[in-house]
Amino acid sequence: MTERSTTVFIGDSLTEGGDWQSWFPDLEAVNLGVGGDTTEGLIERLDQVAEYDPETVVLLIGTNDVANRRAVEQVVRGIETILVTLRHDLPDARILVQSVLPRGREYAEFVKEINRHVWQFAATVKAHYLDLWPVMAEADGELNPAYTEDRLHLNAAGYEAWLSELVPALERVQGLPPSSRPIRLPELGALLREEG
Repeated sequence: MTERSTTVFIGDSLTEGGDWQSWFPDLEAVNLGVGGDTTEGLIERLDQVAEYDPETVVLLIGTNDVANRRAVEQVVRGIETILVTLRHDLPDARILVQSVLPRGREYAEFVKEINRHVWQFAATVKAHYLDLWPVMAEADGELNPAYTEDRLHLNAAGYEAWLSELVPALERVQGLPPSSRPIRLPELGALLREEG
C-alpha cells in the first residue's frame, strides 16, 4: 500500500480559484489550475503533473475552448488527448475527469455534446467521470445564477455546490485499487449472501 496521497487538480481558472488544500486537508493537494487555459494549453504542460507523481489527478477543462468557439470534435479530442497522456505517464494514478460546467444557456447543447463524448471515452483509459451538470445547471442549461456573477466563474456558493459532488466522488475514487487494475464492485446483495 502506497503512502502517497498527493492529488493534483488541473484545469483552468475554475480549478485555479479553488482552495483545494483547505478543502481536502487530509491530502497533499497541488493546484495546477491556470486561468484562461484551454485543452491545447493544458496538453503543453502535462509534464508538470507527472513531476508530482500523484496518486490521484482531478481534471476540469474545456470551458475556454467553448468560449473560443472551437468545434465539439476539437474540444473532445483535446480532452481525450489529455486523458490518454495522463494514463500513459501515470499508469497507476486514479484519474477523475469532470464534466465541462454549464455557462450561459446559449452554450448548453454544445457543452452537453462534449460531456456525452467525454463520459463515453473516460472508461477506455480507466478514468472515472463525474457529471457536475445536475448540480450546477438550471433546467435551460444556464449556469445557476446563485453560483456565479458572470455566467462563468464560480462564487463561494458555486464552489460549495461543486464540492458537494466532488468530495464524495473523490472519496469513492480513492477508495478503489489503482485503476491500472480494473475491477467490478459486487452488488450489495451478493456481498450479503456471501457473508450470510
